[in-house]
Amino acid sequence: MKISAFTMGKNALKLYYPMRQSIESILPLVDEFVVALGDSDADDITKAEIEAIGSEKIRIIDTVWDIEKYPRGMEHAHQTDIAMKHCKGDWLFYLQSDEVVHERDLEPIRKRCEDLLDDHRVEGLLFRYRHFWGDYEHVQDGHCWYRKEIRIVRNLPEVHSWESAQSFRKIPDFEGVNYRQQAGTYKLHVADVDAEIFHYGWVRPPRVMQNKIKAFSTNHRGKESVEALEATHHFDRIYDYGNLSKDTSYTGTHPAVMQPWMATFDWKEQLRFSGPAQSQNQLKANHDRFKYRVISWIEKNLLGGRRLGEFRNYILLKR
Repeated sequence: MKISAFTMGKNALKLYYPMRQSIESILPLVDEFVVALGDSDADDITKAEIEAIGSEKIRIIDTVWDIEKYPRGMEHAHQTDIAMKHCKGDWLFYLQSDEVVHERDLEPIRKRCEDLLDDHRVEGLLFRYRHFWGDYEHVQDGHCWYRKEIRIVRNLPEVHSWESAQSFRKIPDFEGVNYRQQAGTYKLHVADVDAEIFHYGWVRPPRVMQNKIKAFSTNHRGKESVEALEATHHFDRIYDYGNLSKDTSYTGTHPAVMQPWMATFDWKEQLRFSGPAQSQNQLKANHDRFKYRVISWIEKNLLGGRRLGEFRNYILLKR
């Protein structure tokens, strides 16, 4: 059995993505790690950071992003596909550049891949998620945050990254452009794995978070739309994570590879632990909206954690 890993990114370190730590977290588990690295700015040193790992398992594929051809976040899926299609393993392990795996989960993941290798009903493995928010001691676990997602897929030609690269679908005879197509796509049949993804995409210095949102908005809305927002000062504010005391606390351990990265945490004085629960940003997160705050309260306090209308981009097998 061979396990390949893959990821993609652009300006990763400049935008405070722990891409090196993400790669290092599963490098002991995999036989190769393919990185599709976009045409980053001159002051981004992500490539040097990856090369400094010094592993022969890593292959970097240099790419050029085209958000006009792949708008609405689809360039993320396109870049993910580029990396995935260079993989040679039986199983393909995808980590986004802000996702990290705890070392305690490596052996259960390996064992699960071995046990299911010959069961071709299983097309992917489903991981639990832990979404950190603002710092390394708080998480978002309300209605707007996905609880599980596919992160390992079987090496099948019809499996593609889907929409904005959050997940995967089977797309037979895919034409290679419209990653958001619904018709003619099929959810993967997956099995659970007793492991979780530590998602750090919303733990950044507030000023850098605002820059990340601007870059993300460019990929989804286009350059002209973001330039119009800049003209009205939408990105001028320091990002406000809201009142973190209202969020769920986390007291467990973090992946060991994250310890040097976490040691650079120096923006606690810019976080709030009092005042309104919701953030004061001009572009609010969905979980700040009144509708979703009410739904989250109902789910947590009246439904025992059961989600209302939860979207599941997979078919879960009892396996």
